[in-house]
Amino acid sequence: MRPLSTGSGKVARGPVHHPLFARYYARLSVGAETRLGMAGMRERLLAGLSGRVIEIGAGNGLNFGHYPGTVAEVVAIEPESHLRRLALEAALRAQVPVDVVPGAAEALPVKSEAFDAAVLSLVLCSVRDVGRALAEVRRVLRPGGEVRFFEHGRGGGRMMTLTQLTLDRTLWPVLNGGCHLSREPVAALRGAGFLLGPHRRVSLPEKGPALPTSYCALGVAWRPEEPDAH
Repeated sequence: MRPLSTGSGKVARGPVHHPLFARYYARLSVGAETRLGMAGMRERLLAGLSGRVIEIGAGNGLNFGHYPGTVAEVVAIEPESHLRRLALEAALRAQVPVDVVPGAAEALPVKSEAFDAAVLSLVLCSVRDVGRALAEVRRVLRPGGEVRFFEHGRGGGRMMTLTQLTLDRTLWPVLNGGCHLSREPVAALRGAGFLLGPHRRVSLPEKGPALPTSYCALGVAWRPEEPDAH
């Protein structure tokens, strides 16, 4: 399928610009598909989705090949121009229609209540304002729409948590495209008014030494149905 927003093939500079990190991340993420087991995580994250889906922070489009055929359309938001260019190439190979567009998580360029599901995949760590981003996710989902999430965050014992906090306050965000290690995605989703469904802690890699990025949550949440007007 051809993506719907390729235009002339030129990719305009988006609201986020991390050219060095974007190139490093693109190389690292491809290797992580097998070495860290990310491909299997993507399969679990996206299994059973259907209807119209918005993916926030699509990166270089590695999720696209894992969307099931029951998905009618994916609108993939990616603010970084180099990663968006790679996502456009990945969209050409996808088995479902994928529309790759620029935009920030805190101000999604789509209509309210337009999607059946939203996908958050290793993105809440790096958005500038988690609360605003999740408010936008809630806005664009239909009532009862679901959120699929796979996010890393705070975990481990006291020393690991201290390490994560120290790295967040020093060079880690600067060197890694705004990424933060100590955010708490499940608590953030609950605080934004989503109803938490089945979710569990997973480690990435599943076997091997624990890293500051290893502590992940995989699961589903829902936008509540609107209250009865009566």
